[in-house]
Amino acid sequence: MNNPQVQARQLSRAADTFAAEWLPRVAAADDVEKHLCERDPQLGRLVRAVVARSGARRFRSARLGTHYDGIARAIIYQQLSGQAAGTIYNRVVAAVGGKLSPAAILATPMSKLRRAGVSGMKARALRELALRVERGELPLRRLSSLPDDMIWSTLTEIPGVGPWTTQMFLMFRLRRLDVLPVGDTGVRRGLQFAYRLRRMPDTAYVTRVGQRWRPYRSIACLYLWSALDLRLTQEDL
Repeated sequence: MNNPQVQARQLSRAADTFAAEWLPRVAAADDVEKHLCERDPQLGRLVRAVVARSGARRFRSARLGTHYDGIARAIIYQQLSGQAAGTIYNRVVAAVGGKLSPAAILATPMSKLRRAGVSGMKARALRELALRVERGELPLRRLSSLPDDMIWSTLTEIPGVGPWTTQMFLMFRLRRLDVLPVGDTGVRRGLQFAYRLRRMPDTAYVTRVGQRWRPYRSIACLYLWSALDLRLTQEDL
């Protein structure tokens, strides 16, 4: 996987890899897009190109699944291509009996999780997450009512649940609009494309530029991922 653009699409197309929990909304750009375009003209060119190609970007309603499933899925998807992660996720669901829940994970031997394709570290993270839920140490039902920073501090205390996993949960499960996964390769590659940078920007650069997108940094990320997914070129901007 030598082509950096292909690598970025495969490793960090969270908008595509995260189980189709986002979608193009075929409609004219609204206040969100107007805000992004006005605050950041360089990103704005990319936003307009994506909207023209396939519609505005929004998160899909998170009615299906559970909060545990959302966090567990993010753990499984860490550092994997979308296709590989989706395959492993489906194998894990089958291995635990068809529903990814704390009780099902705890009832499944580690060896069975490993045979489904989960690394030892991820299998331990899934079990630790399940244990904390079962012991009442992680009140999943309350997470939706907590602010982002409290969810962050709560989840990142769990071994194997780091910043990216927490950010994906906030974005794709809770549909929080102002999350910026600065270390995500797809976000960084998308920003490199939008700004026509010679090198992929570091996390400090992404953090600084991302301040312009508040309070819709999550939606800005959907557009950055979409530009890679749609294989836009500079001629499209």
